Amino acid sequence: MRLPHVTWLRAFEAAARHSSFSDAAMELGLTPAAVSQQIRLLEQHLGTPLFRRLPRGVVLTDMGQAYALPVRKSFSEMQEATDGLFTVDRKRKIRVRASISYATLVLAPRLKAFHDLHPDIEIALSTAVWSDRMDHETIDVDIRYGTGHWNEADIWKIGDEVATLVCHPDHLRSFGPEPRIRDVLSAGVVPVLGSEIEWRRLSDRFDLDCPEPPVWLTADSSLIALQSVSAGFGTALIHESFSKAFLDRGDLVSPFACSLPIREAYYFVMREGLGLRDEIEAFRAWLLDDTPQ
Repeated sequence: MRLPHVTWLRAFEAAARHSSFSDAAMELGLTPAAVSQQIRLLEQHLGTPLFRRLPRGVVLTDMGQAYALPVRKSFSEMQEATDGLFTVDRKRKIRVRASISYATLVLAPRLKAFHDLHPDIEIALSTAVWSDRMDHETIDVDIRYGTGHWNEADIWKIGDEVATLVCHPDHLRSFGPEPRIRDVLSAGVVPVLGSEIEWRRLSDRFDLDCPEPPVWLTADSSLIALQSVSAGFGTALIHESFSKAFLDRGDLVSPFACSLPIREAYYFVMREGLGLRDEIEAFRAWLLDDTPQ
């Protein structure tokens, strides 16, 4: 037997689902008479009744019930195939660049919270050790560290930074039950490239008389500095937002009450000429609102 006409099958599937020719007609944009006619043609083609016509509505016969299941499954599979192969992805995307430390230690662990709020927005996250400009159009947003004095017009400060001294618990215990800050620093520090001046500022602020402690390793990012001192030796002066996870896990300790306000900060920088698209505004509002000030 040849396959029935697809319009007959569509009318049959809708009527079977609604148990009504009228409701099926409304769904398909037809008249009830047209649906009734298409189903009658289908029944003639198959040589068996598919519905019992009642004073109010219709009900499937046993044969109609058995036929409705595979017909419905076939239409469902065709719809899934069509959506999967031909539907244009309407998910919005934001291309974000951040320093390797900020991206790894601050932003990435929190992005699920943004996804839960905005599942239709995709974040494409890339990293750089250091950046002070957008030199190509593959970036929409830069999470940039500095003073905020750049050429872009759309710049928002994310939050102020405070740095503290961190080291491994075993390293601290090696200095006895009451370690002195000068002794700990004199054993060796891990400065982050570009922030060496912060050691002098720390010494001056807290009268440590240790403006230039001996360096045993220089790291090009806070992430590398944290991983280095986590291995058991040395002390680093690290932003609290970066060291928090290490302190919470007990991988590091911050034994001295020396919090140093940092002059620079992280900023949300939008690429010139982009326009404040809805998805970028949503990301900016979330990032600024969700960041402790």
